[in-house]
Amino acid sequence: MKWLKKWCYLILFAVAGLVYLTFVDDWQVYAGPLEQVKEWCRGLEAGKFLLADGAAESRDGTEKPAEDGENVSGGGSVGAPGEADGSGTEIPGDSGAQEGSVSAAPEADSGDLSGTEGPGGEAGGSSEVSGGEPGSGSGNVSGTEEPGEEAGGGPEVSVGEPGSGSVEVSVGEPEGGSVEVSGTEAQYTTVEDDYFADAVFIGDSRTVGMFEYGGLEETAAFYASTGLTVYKMFEAQIVQVPGERKKITVEEALQQNSFGKIYLMIGINEMGTGTVESFLEKYQEIVNHLKELQPDAVIYLQAIIKVTTERSAQGDYISNEGIIERNEGIAKLADNEKVFFLDVNPLICDETGGMIPEYTFDGVHLKAKYIGIWKDYLKSHAISS
Repeated sequence: MKWLKKWCYLILFAVAGLVYLTFVDDWQVYAGPLEQVKEWCRGLEAGKFLLADGAAESRDGTEKPAEDGENVSGGGSVGAPGEADGSGTEIPGDSGAQEGSVSAAPEADSGDLSGTEGPGGEAGGSSEVSGGEPGSGSGNVSGTEEPGEEAGGGPEVSVGEPGSGSVEVSVGEPEGGSVEVSGTEAQYTTVEDDYFADAVFIGDSRTVGMFEYGGLEETAAFYASTGLTVYKMFEAQIVQVPGERKKITVEEALQQNSFGKIYLMIGINEMGTGTVESFLEKYQEIVNHLKELQPDAVIYLQAIIKVTTERSAQGDYISNEGIIERNEGIAKLADNEKVFFLDVNPLICDETGGMIPEYTFDGVHLKAKYIGIWKDYLKSHAISS
């Protein structure tokens, strides 16, 4: 009789799993891995090797930028406020080994779900993170990390008492390459998590990492996707419509929702495309359009997070020199009235000017337990309304 009970339980679990996958998850749990294999096969057939966020490098060493903003893998997304779209917890992938996703489909190299070793990598994924209405959060995300401890290696950030409205920030690189913000001096204050209740985070896989491990998934909205770039940011269909099995573009989502703060982190995937000047021109266009779509919002332009010195020296399109050039241009767009430039790099970089190797699993993305440094920096650099 015992073996009969075991078989009954197994059959019951199998039926329950099939019902869930069919009517709830829509089999999205397998979308990422399947597309990952297809993407690698397509890359091999075309004679290309995958690089960062869906970008590709041909056998002759020339770069081919990713078709960012599109659903490369077709993986799941975080759904509407209060409902989950998928059962698994995805992990942002890596530049150089491809990026994962936040939502439904577990990826091939998922890393440590407990967060102690940080997010794992994926080859070819491009699932999205989409937040719902401001202040309500979305999705079913497990494994939220505790804020990581701050470590040395970079210039210090001197933060005044909470509410004092003053922060002195040294944003220079440890070995040169300082970024200066034009305009009047910003007066920052320190806030709690509820400050982000009317905020939306827009970005690529780094922002996916913030969603996954920053502990703000039920507070802020996230319009983030692996491989997202400035060139297709508004056209990317990555925002899940609450209660429906369809996604809308970032443009449509920003037209339908109102936010008090916009946090933008984007730019590393674009380094294999065009020039610094063409990137900054497009970046300014999207900032101007964000102002049009959300005229009452404070816009925080986040510096592109640097990679490790070793990763920078690999010789492909990702380099810290290129990141510094772009960050200098981004900083000049801040007026410290409605648009502000925030640079977490000094807190996560060492004396060589690159990301601290212990903070990353791939040289490009922060480990889960160090996302807290980034989040705490944002909390200590807030503009009071």
